[in-house]
Amino acid sequence: MKDFLDFAYDAQPMRVVFRPGAALTATAGEAERLGLRRVLVLSGARGADTAQAVADSLGEACVGVHAEAKMHVPVEVADRAVELARTLGADGCVAVGGGSSIGLGKAIALRTGLPLIAVPSTYSGSEMTPVWGLTENGAKRTGRDPAVLPRSVVYDPELTLGLPVPLTVTSGINAIAHAVEALYAPDTSPLIALMAEEGVRALAGALPELAAEPRSLEARGCALYGAWLCGSCLGATTMGLHHKLCHVLGGTFGLPHAETHTVVLPYALAYNAPAAPEAAAAVARALHAEDAPVALWELAGRLGAPRSLAELGLKEGDLATAATQAVSQAYANPRPVTEEGVLALLRTAFEGTAPA
Repeated sequence: MKDFLDFAYDAQPMRVVFRPGAALTATAGEAERLGLRRVLVLSGARGADTAQAVADSLGEACVGVHAEAKMHVPVEVADRAVELARTLGADGCVAVGGGSSIGLGKAIALRTGLPLIAVPSTYSGSEMTPVWGLTENGAKRTGRDPAVLPRSVVYDPELTLGLPVPLTVTSGINAIAHAVEALYAPDTSPLIALMAEEGVRALAGALPELAAEPRSLEARGCALYGAWLCGSCLGATTMGLHHKLCHVLGGTFGLPHAETHTVVLPYALAYNAPAAPEAAAAVARALHAEDAPVALWELAGRLGAPRSLAELGLKEGDLATAATQAVSQAYANPRPVTEEGVLALLRTAFEGTAPA
């Protein structure tokens, strides 16, 4: 980590409301606070009923519900949503759901400048970042723009009560991945280190409880709190090898987002740990473990999450292509990124054996 007196930290200009029931009791107030009178509500097909309930709570301020969000935000899906927002004369959007819904809201904000309110129902952490992503012709592009950062985030643990256990687990480990990379990012800071370790601790404690009792509102709240912290870490720092690999595997090969993060995380941390020992030690402390990569791999296994890229449908013949794409552009990472090294990482992740 950098010296305590040598760092920069960007505080994101955002308002957060966090309480059970907030989705239906606070969202309309947040829209009113922003002066919004023609709001388009966004969601994926799975969350359409919840999105409709939020739309109903907005009353006459809602001009429509668009339940067509897709994973990795295909550019054609974004195009349709932008066109609809313009046709309806929307003056803002409310994204209800996980990373796909919030990603679609960000795509609209990027193209139109409309303010975005996020109502997360998973632990993706996307709502805390100015990062956007679009997939076109089998490649996922990402960027940063303050225009896509939600103006308000409404955290409602009740929205996550029905989240299936498998998605609860992978979404939570996805959030942990944000904190892990933030710990060794070139623009990390003491504040990030505090949030990252606390976020990992909160999620790692809540996920086993939720696997045993998915309807525990207390554990759901703790997990959402951890996701908020982990997402905030991602929003304030530069992404490295882990996220680059996941973007390649998702955008090019169509692997599911949260599950891919879950599989890749232990191996990416094992790759970087020799060059980032303090980051690895912080993760180990949060997990109450000696070896952070192995502890993350074991956590996924105990909770029934996938632990190999083969399980997710990747073909062995795709590994070399993924490695080549992952090193095609330079990006910050504590350990030099080489095609040979990345290919070795991917082979181990493909097989799902314990990270060394």
